[in-house]
Amino acid sequence: MPRGISLHVGLNKVDPAHYDGWDGALVACEFDADAMKAIAETAGFEPRTQLLTEAATAAAVTAAIEGMAQELGAGDFFFLTYSGHGGQVPDAHQNGDEPDRSDETWLLYDRQLVDDELYALWAKFQPGVRIFVLSDSCHSGSVTKAIAAEVPDVVASRETADAQSPRYRAMPRDVMIATYRSNKAAYDEIQASTPGTELAADGGVGFVVMSALSSGNSSFGDRAGSVRPRRKLSLCHRRWPLPSRTAADLAL
Repeated sequence: MPRGISLHVGLNKVDPAHYDGWDGALVACEFDADAMKAIAETAGFEPRTQLLTEAATAAAVTAAIEGMAQELGAGDFFFLTYSGHGGQVPDAHQNGDEPDRSDETWLLYDRQLVDDELYALWAKFQPGVRIFVLSDSCHSGSVTKAIAAEVPDVVASRETADAQSPRYRAMPRDVMIATYRSNKAAYDEIQASTPGTELAADGGVGFVVMSALSSGNSSFGDRAGSVRPRRKLSLCHRRWPLPSRTAADLAL
């Protein structure tokens, strides 16, 4: 009998000590994690872990995913949800896997989790494990893509971003730059220690990603249940070529 285990991450704020004094305050992300946990339980998943705000550190999220990888085998299902801010750092690999030459990130409490790190974590799962990631977040590198020049960039600075109601789940551009500059050595080392896509092989893990909106838009952050279908996947969508799947393929 296949097993299903879920992990739900929601951050209503981040640690200003790492993010250049910015706390990234949001309202509904912990509610989103609660809602996703309830949905998972209804669907028969074991909601093994829920990491909220201060508990949602990079080490805690990484350890939780690694723990799931050790438990699950072929035919089992891992359901991961994230609700919070998204960001970007320059792609240190520069191997062509990122057309915008930036790696997408989740803004965890103590630092950003780079998509290369997530890619390395998927390789720890046994062949045949099915992984479904639902990400309600943005990254500011594409938040204004395809928007006319005369339209103000509402996430250009923390002041303009904080003035929006509801708030966007995008890291303000000035915070993104300042955070990376202050922690450049750490983020460059993270990327150096994880493989680019040309160095890692698909281990037979079935992988699906859903995100909140198209890359030309932003995800609003002050409303519970704000997950919406997305036309283009952002976080890790380039990592795993996905064969055609039916609902039955993804069912427990």
